[in-house]
Amino acid sequence: MEHRRLGREGPSVSALGFGAMSVGITDMYTGSARTLEAGVRVIERVLDLGIDFLDTADIYGDSEQKVGAAIKNRRKDVVLATKFGFVQGGRGIDGSPQHVREACEHSLERLGVDHIDLYYLHRVDPAVPVEETVGAMAELVRKGKVRHLGLSEAAPGTVRRAHRVHPIAAVQNEYSLFTRDPEEELLPTLRELGIALVAYSPLGRGFLGGRFRSLDDLGADDWRRTNPRFQGENFTRNLALADQVQQLAREKGCTPAQLALAWVLSRGKDVIPIPGTSSVSRLEENAASVDVRLTPAEVDRLERASPRGAAVGDRYNSSGMQLLKG
Repeated sequence: MEHRRLGREGPSVSALGFGAMSVGITDMYTGSARTLEAGVRVIERVLDLGIDFLDTADIYGDSEQKVGAAIKNRRKDVVLATKFGFVQGGRGIDGSPQHVREACEHSLERLGVDHIDLYYLHRVDPAVPVEETVGAMAELVRKGKVRHLGLSEAAPGTVRRAHRVHPIAAVQNEYSLFTRDPEEELLPTLRELGIALVAYSPLGRGFLGGRFRSLDDLGADDWRRTNPRFQGENFTRNLALADQVQQLAREKGCTPAQLALAWVLSRGKDVIPIPGTSSVSRLEENAASVDVRLTPAEVDRLERASPRGAAVGDRYNSSGMQLLKG
Protein backbone atom coordinates (compact mmCIF):
# COMPACT_ATOMS: atom_id res chain seq x y z
CA MET A 1 0.00 0.00 0.00
CA GLU A 2 1.36 3.41 -1.01
CA HIS A 3 1.76 5.91 1.84
CA ARG A 4 1.28 9.66 2.02
CA ARG A 5 2.06 12.22 4.71
CA LEU A 6 -0.42 14.25 6.73
CA GLY A 7 1.08 17.71 6.43
CA ARG A 8 4.74 18.59 6.49
CA GLU A 9 5.38 17.12 9.93
CA GLY A 10 2.46 14.73 10.34
CA PRO A 11 2.52 10.93 10.27
CA SER A 12 2.77 8.78 7.17
CA VAL A 13 -0.54 7.06 6.38
CA SER A 14 -1.85 4.67 3.76
CA ALA A 15 -2.84 6.49 0.57
CA LEU A 16 -6.37 5.23 1.12
CA GLY A 17 -7.92 5.64 4.56
CA PHE A 18 -11.13 4.27 6.03
CA GLY A 19 -14.12 6.36 7.12
CA ALA A 20 -15.61 4.51 10.07
CA MET A 21 -18.97 6.29 10.24
CA SER A 22 -20.44 3.41 8.28
CA VAL A 23 -19.65 0.88 11.01
CA GLY A 24 -21.41 2.88 13.72
CA ILE A 25 -25.06 2.41 14.58
CA THR A 26 -26.52 5.56 13.07
CA ASP A 27 -29.43 6.52 10.84
CA MET A 28 -27.03 7.83 8.22
CA TYR A 29 -26.50 5.04 5.72
CA THR A 30 -28.21 1.86 4.64
CA GLY A 31 -26.56 -1.29 5.93
CA SER A 32 -24.41 0.06 8.76
CA ALA A 33 -22.73 -2.58 10.94
CA ARG A 34 -25.35 -3.17 13.62
CA THR A 35 -23.33 -5.27 16.05
CA LEU A 36 -19.96 -4.85 17.72
CA GLU A 37 -18.74 -8.04 16.09
CA ALA A 38 -19.76 -6.90 12.60
CA GLY A 39 -18.03 -3.56 12.98
CA VAL A 40 -14.87 -5.11 14.38
CA ARG A 41 -14.78 -7.64 11.56
CA VAL A 42 -14.83 -4.86 8.94
CA ILE A 43 -12.13 -2.82 10.67
CA GLU A 44 -9.88 -5.82 11.16
CA ARG A 45 -10.12 -6.48 7.42
CA VAL A 46 -9.28 -2.80 6.79
CA LEU A 47 -6.01 -3.27 8.66
CA ASP A 48 -5.26 -6.61 6.99
CA LEU A 49 -5.51 -4.85 3.61
CA GLY A 50 -2.76 -2.42 4.62
CA ILE A 51 -5.04 0.53 5.33
CA ASP A 52 -3.73 2.06 8.55
CA PHE A 53 -5.54 5.43 8.61
CA LEU A 54 -8.84 5.15 10.51
CA ASP A 55 -11.23 8.10 10.73
CA THR A 56 -14.15 8.29 13.14
CA ALA A 57 -15.97 10.89 15.28
CA ASP A 58 -17.78 11.17 18.57
CA ILE A 59 -21.06 11.73 16.71
CA TYR A 60 -20.89 8.52 14.65
CA GLY A 61 -23.03 6.37 16.93
CA ASP A 62 -20.91 3.62 18.47
CA SER A 63 -18.18 3.87 15.84
CA GLU A 64 -15.50 4.90 18.34
CA GLN A 65 -16.23 1.88 20.52
CA LYS A 66 -16.01 -0.47 17.54
CA VAL A 67 -12.78 1.10 16.30
CA GLY A 68 -11.34 0.84 19.80
CA ALA A 69 -12.25 -2.83 20.08
CA ALA A 70 -10.77 -3.60 16.67
CA ILE A 71 -7.42 -1.93 17.34
CA LYS A 72 -7.06 -3.04 20.95
CA ASN A 73 -4.12 -5.32 20.14
CA ARG A 74 -2.95 -3.40 17.05
CA ARG A 75 -2.70 0.18 18.27
CA LYS A 76 0.85 0.65 16.97
CA ASP A 77 -0.30 -0.29 13.48
CA VAL A 78 -2.90 2.48 13.27
CA VAL A 79 -2.97 6.23 12.69
CA LEU A 80 -6.16 7.07 14.57
CA ALA A 81 -8.25 10.15 13.79
CA THR A 82 -11.44 11.27 15.46
CA LYS A 83 -13.50 14.43 15.53
CA PHE A 84 -15.45 16.52 18.02
CA GLY A 85 -17.64 19.60 17.96
CA PHE A 86 -21.24 18.53 17.50
CA VAL A 87 -23.23 18.62 20.71
CA GLN A 88 -25.42 15.74 21.81
CA GLY A 89 -27.88 14.73 19.10
CA GLY A 90 -25.95 16.60 16.42
CA ARG A 91 -27.73 19.89 17.09
CA GLY A 92 -25.30 22.76 16.95
CA ILE A 93 -21.56 23.07 17.49
CA ASP A 94 -19.59 23.69 20.66
CA GLY A 95 -16.01 24.82 20.11
CA SER A 96 -15.47 26.15 23.63
CA PRO A 97 -12.23 25.19 25.38
CA GLN A 98 -14.18 23.33 28.06
CA HIS A 99 -15.93 21.21 25.45
CA VAL A 100 -12.62 20.55 23.70
CA ARG A 101 -11.23 19.03 26.90
CA GLU A 102 -14.37 17.10 27.79
CA ALA A 103 -14.90 15.72 24.30
CA CYS A 104 -11.31 14.50 24.09
CA GLU A 105 -11.56 12.65 27.40
CA HIS A 106 -14.78 10.95 26.32
CA SER A 107 -13.27 9.90 22.98
CA LEU A 108 -10.16 8.52 24.63
CA GLU A 109 -12.35 6.46 26.92
CA ARG A 110 -14.58 5.12 24.14
CA LEU A 111 -11.58 4.31 21.93
CA GLY A 112 -9.69 2.74 24.81
CA VAL A 113 -6.44 4.53 23.96
CA ASP A 114 -4.13 6.97 25.72
CA HIS A 115 -3.73 9.32 22.76
CA ILE A 116 -5.36 10.32 19.46
CA ASP A 117 -3.06 10.71 16.47
CA LEU A 118 -5.16 13.31 14.62
CA TYR A 119 -7.88 15.29 16.41
CA TYR A 120 -10.27 17.29 14.25
CA LEU A 121 -12.68 20.10 14.97
CA HIS A 122 -15.69 18.64 13.12
CA ARG A 123 -17.22 22.03 12.29
CA VAL A 124 -16.16 25.53 13.27
CA ASP A 125 -18.28 27.08 16.03
CA PRO A 126 -19.44 30.50 14.78
CA ALA A 127 -19.79 31.68 18.38
CA VAL A 128 -16.19 30.87 19.39
CA PRO A 129 -13.11 32.31 17.67
CA VAL A 130 -11.26 29.44 16.02
CA GLU A 131 -8.11 30.64 17.78
CA GLU A 132 -9.68 29.78 21.14
CA THR A 133 -10.78 26.33 20.00
CA VAL A 134 -7.45 25.47 18.41
CA GLY A 135 -5.62 26.90 21.40
CA ALA A 136 -7.43 24.41 23.64
CA MET A 137 -6.70 21.64 21.15
CA ALA A 138 -3.02 22.61 21.21
CA GLU A 139 -3.04 22.19 24.98
CA LEU A 140 -4.10 18.58 24.43
CA VAL A 141 -1.01 18.15 22.25
CA ARG A 142 1.19 19.54 25.00
CA LYS A 143 -0.38 17.11 27.47
CA GLY A 144 0.28 14.15 25.17
CA LYS A 145 -3.39 13.30 24.67
CA VAL A 146 -3.29 14.29 20.99
CA ARG A 147 -0.44 14.15 18.47
CA HIS A 148 -1.67 16.33 15.57
CA LEU A 149 -4.55 18.70 14.85
CA GLY A 150 -7.04 18.97 12.04
CA LEU A 151 -10.11 20.88 10.91
CA SER A 152 -13.15 19.70 8.96
CA GLU A 153 -15.05 21.83 6.43
CA ALA A 154 -13.22 25.03 7.36
CA ALA A 155 -12.94 28.02 5.04
CA PRO A 156 -9.46 28.91 3.71
CA GLY A 157 -9.24 32.04 5.87
CA THR A 158 -10.21 30.06 8.97
CA VAL A 159 -7.54 27.48 8.17
CA ARG A 160 -4.94 30.25 8.04
CA ARG A 161 -6.04 31.65 11.41
CA ALA A 162 -5.98 28.21 13.02
CA HIS A 163 -2.60 27.34 11.52
CA ARG A 164 -1.08 30.44 13.09
CA VAL A 165 -2.07 29.16 16.54
CA HIS A 166 -0.83 25.60 16.03
CA PRO A 167 0.26 23.66 12.93
CA ILE A 168 -2.70 22.00 11.23
CA ALA A 169 -1.77 18.63 9.74
CA ALA A 170 -4.94 17.98 7.74
CA VAL A 171 -8.22 19.51 6.69
CA GLN A 172 -11.09 17.17 5.97
CA ASN A 173 -13.51 18.16 3.24
CA GLU A 174 -15.95 16.47 0.93
CA TYR A 175 -14.11 15.91 -2.35
CA SER A 176 -14.99 13.75 -5.33
CA LEU A 177 -15.88 13.96 -9.00
CA PHE A 178 -19.27 15.18 -7.70
CA THR A 179 -17.85 17.74 -5.26
CA ARG A 180 -14.83 19.57 -6.63
CA ASP A 181 -15.29 22.82 -4.67
CA PRO A 182 -11.97 22.44 -2.77
CA GLU A 183 -10.08 22.97 -6.02
CA GLU A 184 -11.07 26.63 -6.15
CA GLU A 185 -9.56 28.06 -2.95
CA LEU A 186 -9.14 25.43 -0.27
CA LEU A 187 -6.68 23.08 -1.94
CA PRO A 188 -4.34 25.88 -3.10
CA THR A 189 -4.37 27.28 0.46
CA LEU A 190 -3.57 23.88 1.97
CA ARG A 191 -0.69 23.39 -0.44
CA GLU A 192 0.72 26.79 0.39
CA LEU A 193 0.63 25.95 4.09
CA GLY A 194 1.75 22.32 3.76
CA ILE A 195 -1.52 20.79 4.96
CA ALA A 196 -3.01 17.53 3.67
CA LEU A 197 -6.55 17.27 2.31
CA VAL A 198 -8.47 14.29 3.66
CA ALA A 199 -11.31 13.64 1.22
CA TYR A 200 -14.51 12.30 2.72
CA SER A 201 -17.43 11.02 0.64
CA PRO A 202 -15.06 10.40 -2.30
CA LEU A 203 -17.77 8.27 -3.93
CA GLY A 204 -20.35 11.05 -4.01
CA ARG A 205 -22.51 9.54 -1.24
CA GLY A 206 -22.68 6.31 -3.24
CA PHE A 207 -23.63 7.77 -6.62
CA LEU A 208 -20.17 7.17 -8.06
CA GLY A 209 -20.03 3.59 -6.81
CA GLY A 210 -23.12 2.52 -8.73
CA ARG A 211 -24.74 1.45 -5.47
CA PHE A 212 -28.33 2.33 -6.31
CA ARG A 213 -30.74 3.19 -9.10
CA SER A 214 -33.61 4.67 -7.08
CA LEU A 215 -34.44 5.80 -3.57
CA ASP A 216 -36.10 2.40 -3.07
CA ASP A 217 -32.58 0.97 -2.91
CA LEU A 218 -31.95 2.95 0.28
CA GLY A 219 -33.16 1.99 3.74
CA ALA A 220 -36.19 3.77 5.15
CA ASP A 221 -34.03 5.59 7.71
CA ASP A 222 -31.13 6.39 5.35
CA TRP A 223 -30.42 10.14 5.68
CA ARG A 224 -29.73 10.45 1.96
CA ARG A 225 -33.47 10.30 1.36
CA THR A 226 -33.60 13.89 2.66
CA ASN A 227 -30.40 15.08 0.97
CA PRO A 228 -30.96 17.67 -1.80
CA ARG A 229 -28.89 15.71 -4.31
CA PHE A 230 -31.26 12.77 -3.92
CA GLN A 231 -34.46 14.72 -4.49
CA GLY A 232 -36.62 14.48 -7.64
CA GLU A 233 -34.97 15.78 -10.79
CA ASN A 234 -31.69 16.26 -8.91
CA PHE A 235 -31.49 12.51 -8.35
CA THR A 236 -32.18 11.76 -12.01
CA ARG A 237 -29.57 14.19 -13.29
CA ASN A 238 -26.92 13.09 -10.80
CA LEU A 239 -27.54 9.45 -11.62
CA ALA A 240 -26.99 10.29 -15.30
CA LEU A 241 -23.60 11.79 -14.41
CA ALA A 242 -22.69 8.68 -12.46
CA ASP A 243 -23.71 6.51 -15.41
CA GLN A 244 -21.11 8.26 -17.54
CA VAL A 245 -18.44 7.40 -14.98
CA GLN A 246 -19.70 3.82 -14.99
CA GLN A 247 -19.27 3.62 -18.75
CA LEU A 248 -15.68 4.84 -18.49
CA ALA A 249 -15.03 2.26 -15.77
CA ARG A 250 -16.22 -0.53 -18.06
CA GLU A 251 -13.77 0.67 -20.69
CA LYS A 252 -10.99 0.81 -18.08
CA GLY A 253 -11.76 -2.67 -16.80
CA CYS A 254 -12.42 -1.64 -13.21
CA THR A 255 -15.47 -0.86 -11.11
CA PRO A 256 -17.00 2.64 -10.97
CA ALA A 257 -15.97 2.97 -7.33
CA GLN A 258 -12.37 2.10 -8.16
CA LEU A 259 -12.30 4.60 -11.00
CA ALA A 260 -13.77 7.39 -8.85
CA LEU A 261 -11.30 6.68 -6.05
CA ALA A 262 -8.40 6.48 -8.49
CA TRP A 263 -9.34 9.96 -9.69
CA VAL A 264 -9.19 11.34 -6.12
CA LEU A 265 -5.88 9.57 -5.54
CA SER A 266 -4.53 11.15 -8.73
CA ARG A 267 -5.15 14.67 -7.41
CA GLY A 268 -1.84 14.72 -5.54
CA LYS A 269 0.24 13.02 -2.87
CA ASP A 270 -1.29 15.38 -0.32
CA VAL A 271 -4.85 14.10 -0.94
CA ILE A 272 -6.04 11.07 1.04
CA PRO A 273 -9.54 9.71 0.37
CA ILE A 274 -11.36 7.94 3.22
CA PRO A 275 -14.24 5.92 1.73
CA GLY A 276 -16.39 4.07 4.22
CA THR A 277 -18.45 0.90 4.00
CA SER A 278 -19.88 -1.78 6.25
CA SER A 279 -19.36 -4.45 3.57
CA VAL A 280 -16.12 -6.44 3.50
CA SER A 281 -16.50 -7.12 -0.24
CA ARG A 282 -16.94 -3.43 -1.03
CA LEU A 283 -14.02 -2.62 1.27
CA GLU A 284 -11.83 -4.97 -0.73
CA GLU A 285 -13.10 -3.43 -3.95
CA ASN A 286 -12.24 0.07 -2.70
CA ALA A 287 -8.79 -0.98 -1.51
CA ALA A 288 -7.92 -2.22 -5.02
CA SER A 289 -8.37 1.33 -6.34
CA VAL A 290 -4.78 2.12 -5.34
CA ASP A 291 -3.65 -0.14 -8.20
CA VAL A 292 -5.74 1.68 -10.83
CA ARG A 293 -3.50 4.11 -12.72
CA LEU A 294 -5.06 6.83 -14.83
CA THR A 295 -3.46 8.34 -17.90
CA PRO A 296 -3.78 12.10 -18.48
CA ALA A 297 -6.25 11.33 -21.27
CA GLU A 298 -8.40 9.24 -18.92
CA VAL A 299 -8.37 11.97 -16.28
CA ASP A 300 -9.46 14.45 -18.92
CA ARG A 301 -12.35 12.22 -20.03
CA LEU A 302 -13.49 11.75 -16.45
CA GLU A 303 -13.44 15.46 -15.75
CA ARG A 304 -15.35 16.19 -18.94
CA ALA A 305 -17.91 13.54 -17.98
CA SER A 306 -18.34 15.08 -14.54
CA PRO A 307 -17.07 18.69 -14.71
CA ARG A 308 -16.83 21.00 -11.73
CA GLY A 309 -20.30 22.05 -10.62
CA ALA A 310 -22.09 19.37 -12.64
CA ALA A 311 -23.68 17.61 -9.66
CA VAL A 312 -27.10 19.13 -8.94
CA GLY A 313 -28.29 20.13 -5.46
CA ASP A 314 -26.63 21.30 -2.26
CA ARG A 315 -24.43 18.88 -0.36
CA TYR A 316 -26.59 19.12 2.77
CA ASN A 317 -29.99 20.50 3.73
CA SER A 318 -30.22 24.17 4.74
CA SER A 319 -29.18 23.65 8.37
CA GLY A 320 -26.24 21.49 7.34
CA MET A 321 -25.14 24.03 4.78
CA GLN A 322 -25.08 26.72 7.48
CA LEU A 323 -22.40 24.70 9.29
CA LEU A 324 -20.12 24.83 6.25
CA LYS A 325 -19.55 28.57 6.48
CA GLY A 326 -16.76 28.33 9.05
